[in-house]
Amino acid sequence: MNVNKRFVLEPDMRDELLNTLKDRFEKNMNRHKGLVWSKVQARLEAHPKKLLSLYEMERTGGEPDVVGRDSKAVEYKFYDCSAETPKGRRNVCYDREALESRKEHKPKGSALDMAETMGIELLTEEEYRELQKLGSFDTKTSSWIKTPADIRKLGGALFADRRYNAVFIYHNGAESYYAVRGFRGKLRV
Repeated sequence: MNVNKRFVLEPDMRDELLNTLKDRFEKNMNRHKGLVWSKVQARLEAHPKKLLSLYEMERTGGEPDVVGRDSKAVEYKFYDCSAETPKGRRNVCYDREALESRKEHKPKGSALDMAETMGIELLTEEEYRELQKLGSFDTKTSSWIKTPADIRKLGGALFADRRYNAVFIYHNGAESYYAVRGFRGKLRV
């Protein structure tokens, strides 16, 4: 689904998503100390297109949750908080250029294309490390992260995971893909 083509969720889908997000919010208060669900929900209801993106994050296994608030922009930050990289976003290379460079055994798509279609962005290295302070994520999988242009220009891309109770940032050819590598997204509402 391209969230740019569909404007609102059906009322029953919207209500189900809001209930799921509220339950997750209440079960994981350590991720958003000092924040109040009613204010988050009011902000979500004021931005129905953002709900579509959160729906896609949820549908693909990301388990999005509030991880903070940007007081300058008055926005809430949502990250994928699934224990492992989202199942519905694995087996993808980094971007379209990498996908098109493969002559054989092409993956089903690319992380950047999927993220754009969903209306979200990949986590940066800093954001990935911020997420890891909230729990242990990607202990059996890995996630593509936003790659600096100078690295991508040379054909590489960055991914990250958590092993041995530490966060590791690695590089790989952007065209590579693995059954246990996907991507984590973020959304500001």
